[in-house]
Amino acid sequence: MRLTFKKYPEVTDVVSQLGRPEDGTDPTSYFNCEFFVNLKPREYWRAGVDKPELVRQIEAELRQIPGVNYNFSQTIQDNVEEAMSGVKGENSIKLFGSNLEDLESTANRLAKVMGTVQGVADLSVLTELGQPNLLVRVDRERAARYGVLPGDVNGIVQATIGGQAVSQVLDGERRFDVVVRFLPQYRNNVDTISNIPVSMPDGGRIPLKQVAEIVKQTGASFIYREDNGRYIPIKFSVRGRDLQSTIAEAEEKIAEQIKLPAGYHYEWAGEFQELQAAVARLEIVVPISLLIIFFLLYSMFRSLRDALLLLGTVPLALIGGMLSLLATHTNFSISAAVGFISLFGVSVLGGVILVSRIQQLREGGYSLRDAVAKGSELQLRPVLMAALAAAIGLLPASVATGIGSETQKPLARVVVGGMVTSAILILLVLPAMYLIVHRWAERRATVREPMEAEPASE
Repeated sequence: MRLTFKKYPEVTDVVSQLGRPEDGTDPTSYFNCEFFVNLKPREYWRAGVDKPELVRQIEAELRQIPGVNYNFSQTIQDNVEEAMSGVKGENSIKLFGSNLEDLESTANRLAKVMGTVQGVADLSVLTELGQPNLLVRVDRERAARYGVLPGDVNGIVQATIGGQAVSQVLDGERRFDVVVRFLPQYRNNVDTISNIPVSMPDGGRIPLKQVAEIVKQTGASFIYREDNGRYIPIKFSVRGRDLQSTIAEAEEKIAEQIKLPAGYHYEWAGEFQELQAAVARLEIVVPISLLIIFFLLYSMFRSLRDALLLLGTVPLALIGGMLSLLATHTNFSISAAVGFISLFGVSVLGGVILVSRIQQLREGGYSLRDAVAKGSELQLRPVLMAALAAAIGLLPASVATGIGSETQKPLARVVVGGMVTSAILILLVLPAMYLIVHRWAERRATVREPMEAEPASE
């Protein structure tokens, strides 16, 4: 496999590690192999090849190797993903149950359904069975006919195959057990183990197969546990599609096509679990942010009308952010959500600049219509500068293609698109809204004054 990676011109070095890491942090065995592939700087890559394309090319070649499950990640990203999902994958389904055979068969059915979901990649079941075991099961009835206790049979098996400490050797302050067991030729296969002599109370000996059933069976090679329960993971990645809709489609298909055994259930782990937790936090953070902005606006203008009017500029910024995501085919993510929160503050700032100048002009003697027109003209440059400064500052990040740019592009694209549209809409829509609202307020006040004056004339 090292030669497979090395044949691509973008690759400089390939280092492999078989089994558990030297620091012992990952509980895995010899069936795990990790490859660290170092890449050249992007300017030395082939024309038209980016990281996703390079992964697709390597994946197409690795798919020809039967019986191998794999996934692509990065060094720090791999540690974070493993901490989130519990396995070596971006996401996983944790199927909980008590019986290992039922767990594995149900997990294979789940994986088959997941394979039909668009966007799911690197799909595999981390099997738990496959360890060859030799089971020695004492037949209590036959042992009783010979007068042999089951505990005596187990003790003989332990001593002859596993070994039994009969003494100790002292080496200074250190002690070492002296373990005695049968020679290899008397315990290296089923036939020789079946003929291990078992002592009877009358001094006679019988072969082990007379009082025990000796069979080969497949046992557990690796067992995952969480919350005092066994589970089997089905790992997968999501590519070319947003995570939320992918999981939604998968849940719908699983509910339609698979009926879990009684007492069995599954949980989503990994990036999707973190996404749900982040969305839950955003459901609290976003309303609190808007509430804080509202109170700051009210404390500044001492007017509920103007505070609500300025808060209405927030949707003007959201329009540009959403259009930017649609135009660039960027999926909504937590990074994009943070970008929308940033838009709240910058868009309100542009509205504050405009409304403050209109109020100053009105206090200076301008009529409502003239103040709105003059204020919009005077604040054209400051509003555009505030919006374009944020947009131009994040423009390089929004079009970046380097490794690691996937995390910053959603935020940058939201801010760039939102700033462009919010500046235009603030200068066009906000003055019209201000004019309509305050003209309506003036008319209402004019109608109310004669009504209050009539009782005084009587």
